[in-house]
Amino acid sequence: MKKLINFLLFLGVTAVAAQNSLSGKITDTNNQPLIGVEIYSEQLHKGTISNNDGTYTLQNIPNGEVTITFTFLGFKNVSKRFTFNQNSITFNLELEESVFKIDEVIISTPFNKLQSENVMKVERLSAKAIQKTGATTLSEGITNIAGVSQISTGASIGKPVIRGLSGNRVLVYTQGIRLENQQFGGEHGLGINDAGIQGIEVIKGPASLLYGSDALGGVLYIQPEKFAPENTTKVNVNQRYFSNTLGTNASVGLKSSLKNWQFLARGTYAQHADYKTPSYRVTNTRFKEKDLKLGVGFHEKNFSSELRYNFNNSKLGLTEGIGEQTKETHFETPYQDINNHIISLHNHVFFKNSKLDIDLGYTINNRKEFEEHHDHEAGETEEEHEEHEEGEAALNMKLKTFSYNTKYHLPKFGKFEVLLGAQGLHQTNTNFGEELLIPNATVNDFGVFTTANYDLNDYTSLQAGIRYDNRAITTERHEIVHEDEIHVFEAIDKSFNSFTASFGFKTKLFKILTTRVNIANGFRAPNLAELTSNGVHHGTNRFEMGNNNLVNEKNLQFDLSIDYNSEHFELFANGFYNKLSNYIYLSPTGEIEDEAPVYTYLQEDAKLYGGEFGFHLHPHPLDWLHLQSSFETVIGKQSNGNYLPLIPANALKNTLRTEFSNNKWLHQGYASVSLHSFFKQDNVSEFETSTPAYNLVNLGVGGDIQISKYTFTTSLAINNLFDKKYINHLSRLKSDNIMNAGRNIVIGIEFTL
Repeated sequence: MKKLINFLLFLGVTAVAAQNSLSGKITDTNNQPLIGVEIYSEQLHKGTISNNDGTYTLQNIPNGEVTITFTFLGFKNVSKRFTFNQNSITFNLELEESVFKIDEVIISTPFNKLQSENVMKVERLSAKAIQKTGATTLSEGITNIAGVSQISTGASIGKPVIRGLSGNRVLVYTQGIRLENQQFGGEHGLGINDAGIQGIEVIKGPASLLYGSDALGGVLYIQPEKFAPENTTKVNVNQRYFSNTLGTNASVGLKSSLKNWQFLARGTYAQHADYKTPSYRVTNTRFKEKDLKLGVGFHEKNFSSELRYNFNNSKLGLTEGIGEQTKETHFETPYQDINNHIISLHNHVFFKNSKLDIDLGYTINNRKEFEEHHDHEAGETEEEHEEHEEGEAALNMKLKTFSYNTKYHLPKFGKFEVLLGAQGLHQTNTNFGEELLIPNATVNDFGVFTTANYDLNDYTSLQAGIRYDNRAITTERHEIVHEDEIHVFEAIDKSFNSFTASFGFKTKLFKILTTRVNIANGFRAPNLAELTSNGVHHGTNRFEMGNNNLVNEKNLQFDLSIDYNSEHFELFANGFYNKLSNYIYLSPTGEIEDEAPVYTYLQEDAKLYGGEFGFHLHPHPLDWLHLQSSFETVIGKQSNGNYLPLIPANALKNTLRTEFSNNKWLHQGYASVSLHSFFKQDNVSEFETSTPAYNLVNLGVGGDIQISKYTFTTSLAINNLFDKKYINHLSRLKSDNIMNAGRNIVIGIEFTL
């Protein structure tokens, strides 16, 4: 790996000098200069902003074809490709107003096009939009996207669900690499803090062609925050308070960019007490989180590189029911202490008409679980006490993953684009505690793929691709004695292979209806937990038994998306049908072991179908008014007619939002009221119970307050305004009849120096 990095740096330093630049002036339709327009290249990870007279200059651009995006709030985004060959280009731009909807560049798809140009429909939610909702965690925040839900265990632990599929079927990418943090476990969250991210993109459907195994159900692509514009330095402070959990979330970030170098650093600390229902607090659902994000970018001639590091420590209480009512934040047992290190290195080498991307990643996940309470001994300090506890973790697993992803963009031939790629990972899991959930193991992945895009005209595009993958899993044999019983983890040595393919078509019908049709198949190799588990998972209150006879899950999904967009009205309809072979699921055996019900992994063919439908009205001339509505539904069934477990209830979400501003001291002001209606869920599996319908009312207000030369971004969100008693169908605490959170008032303030 070190030699490869040195070679890439050598390429950058020795590349032929290229003094390319892009400059010009940006105005509105009235020929008035626009100040603060962001000019940015996702390929280069660099950008600048327009000056007081609307002029801009972006320097040190490599030779070849580079896509530049022009973004300004309240105006339509413009994405344009420029071809540089040791020259300077002047490009003046007139931006059109668009207070209705912003067309954004999508990074998770192969050719990084604007959403309107993509063959595959991808949903995107910005970090600011997530924080405005008052969500406690990132996983909770993305549930505002139609078709996305979460399986939750209290306020701190959430697992994303995309159209009824969850767990390892939803692949998470952060910093451009796979997130590998023992995500098979339902008893811990994403392990990603929403501070220091730019936004999140959601692919709903099999994306195995681009991402390999585990992308069978969809992909969450988390974008890290951008570096500062060239030759600027910024300090950002963010503080939020949560009334329900008496929680705080504080974040401080520093960004600075020079001509060739860019730097950023952000530290975040969050602390929450037990969450409160309308009737009681749920004991030991408290949690704490520490998060550090660092980044360095370098650009020289025909080479760019970006190194990022993220450390996240999460301490999560695991509730065992309603007990002592307290507002304390110290942890009772059982609880988890999880450390996650993510290191990513992204390199782009630009040739005359093509480009090579090489992404390297290394993650270390250390998961510890404490089952007995440790009191302070006489004379013992807090630090010594914590070290004493850490040394006695009953469960202690360390997962190390090295991943690589290479993509070669062939020279563009007319309107035909081709991408070749190879991906893989090497992963080891090692146990250090007396208890085991999964054995010591080694996993090796390798995949190769190609995909192509062809634009027939300005309205019609085709995209297709094929991929081959291999996953090899080997484990050690273990015998664990627990309460006079022996739990045996048998050694396995297995290999899983699969071909995947996709085809997509986008066109405009009658020049007003954007229609997308996508057919794709995906696969997922069984994970270590499904193959080898033999013990109690405290976060889910189950004794899980693996099945080493499991085979690949495979699916074939058909998607149809229709969008109508005018200046003041948007209408969308997304339908899907997903056929799954050898669907893996947990089923109760009726036995009890270690005082927990025993579940085992089985396979059965299944199908899921449904969709998302909605509209967004922005009536003229009431430019300050927005009415949004969406309905989402999914039905999941096994081939024997039984319903699949953990399928979200149908939901109807309506939001009325107003926008306002004052030229003197208030900008981008907003106020909103939303009604989220969740229907009764009767389509339940054999070991689930139905869930009653309920309605939640949420309020939001905020805006940018100008004081002197400083801008303070403020927000106030009140979720579950009427303190409604309810239990979400996807709550893991539902079986214990424990309610979800009651009213939560979230106050936030952010400013940049």
